[in-house]
Amino acid sequence: MIRNAYFAGGCFWCITPIYKFQSGVLSVRCGYCGGREERPTYEEVKSQKTGHRETVCVTYDDAKISFDRLFEIFLANVDPFDGGGQYIDRGRSYTLAVYYTDGGERAAAEARLAALENESKRKTFVSLEAFSSYWEAEEYHQDYFEKNPEAFEKELYASGRKKGRT
Repeated sequence: MIRNAYFAGGCFWCITPIYKFQSGVLSVRCGYCGGREERPTYEEVKSQKTGHRETVCVTYDDAKISFDRLFEIFLANVDPFDGGGQYIDRGRSYTLAVYYTDGGERAAAEARLAALENESKRKTFVSLEAFSSYWEAEEYHQDYFEKNPEAFEKELYASGRKKGRT
């Protein structure tokens, strides 16, 4: 069955490519979840005015890749122990969340987070929230890493997501 999963992992530009080429993933779109206003703009979200988080909508075939695997990929590409945002991006719009669409997704995420906390002996800061609405971001955000490869690469280093370059 074709499904959508919603992950807020800080900068949505940086989260898109981790899913884009996974077998079973059909599309990855940037957008906003978790806020109060309808049709928020990037500037409103980035300035912390709406309560939304930058979120990717991952459309996938659950016969080829599971939600649990998507969540595992998510956790491997964020800092789940940072409650204030991700890397240099700070504020609610850059905090971590999973917007689950059913009880199975919630249970899978809860189990994986509990295991991570038990193993690390640290508290995680990944909010688990029932999905309510998703607003697609402006077109220039979609596949930013492909449209602007040099700027994207600089962003990865400047943000601290990628190490080894000054």
